[in-house]
Amino acid sequence: MIRFIGRRLLLMVPVILGMSFILFAIMNLTPGDPARLILGEGATQADVDQLREEMGLNENFFVRYVQYIINALHGDFGKSYRTRIPVSSELLARFPTTLKLAFGGMFLAVIVGIPVGIISAIRQYSFIDNVSMITALLLTSIPVFWLGLLLILLFSLRLDILPATGIDTWRNYIMPSFVLAASTMAMLIRMTRSTMLEVIRQDYIRTAKAKGADPKRVVMKHALRNALLPVVTLIGMNFGIQLGGTVITESVFAIPGLGNLMITSVRMKDTPMLMASVLFSALVAGLVNLAVDVFYIFIDPRLKSTFVRTRRA
Repeated sequence: MIRFIGRRLLLMVPVILGMSFILFAIMNLTPGDPARLILGEGATQADVDQLREEMGLNENFFVRYVQYIINALHGDFGKSYRTRIPVSSELLARFPTTLKLAFGGMFLAVIVGIPVGIISAIRQYSFIDNVSMITALLLTSIPVFWLGLLLILLFSLRLDILPATGIDTWRNYIMPSFVLAASTMAMLIRMTRSTMLEVIRQDYIRTAKAKGADPKRVVMKHALRNALLPVVTLIGMNFGIQLGGTVITESVFAIPGLGNLMITSVRMKDTPMLMASVLFSALVAGLVNLAVDVFYIFIDPRLKSTFVRTRRA
């Protein structure tokens, strides 16, 4: 187990380095001068040149990239071009908001998507199955920004029961969490249904039913456990993406999270802030996927026995 985790962590290193180089190149080779954006169009060229020198923008591209990686390995991600405060402080202040939003969206998607998918598989082609499939198709097709605007128009402007923007109270997280959960919920319904249908048609399920086993026990203990692997994969992937910054949702509801921070950093060409945000998002997504792979071992006896044999060998 320790070797497996160690190998996965080592594989993340070249991935993160590759992402950092590509992002650093994009931010430095695209048009636009960060110094000019900071000082404004009314600033003189001499002031712009002085600020570029202070920010180290006149150095060679590769020199600046290597220096950035060295500083990052020491925990120094630089200062924001826009606010002139340490990048790490801004990230630590924004991440809890995105974490709450991601947990809320994923929790709602799981508690609705998996049970509905199980019921749809057990009662295939029934009214419930047809309604759930139509609902999943609609949720998958609706754009995130459009669904968010519809919810704001209905629950904030028309009914006036939920706040439209901000994170002042727990009520502010209701609509953004539902918007985040919508597409994931639809995928979980379809994935759970398809995997459950495949499992409940297996011979061992028919044998258990023929022996008179309780139908609920057959579904929950035998069928669901073997159908969970692709579902857990889907949950882990989507949760990692949401933790990395829900860009559109946070922009629609004006939530000060990582996604909103990335949008602002791109507009201002705030390279240190954007680099740290994306690398942090990639690291979080990689760790979540690693946790999902480790979780496989506990829900799939075949994988567990493989690790036991490898350790004994």
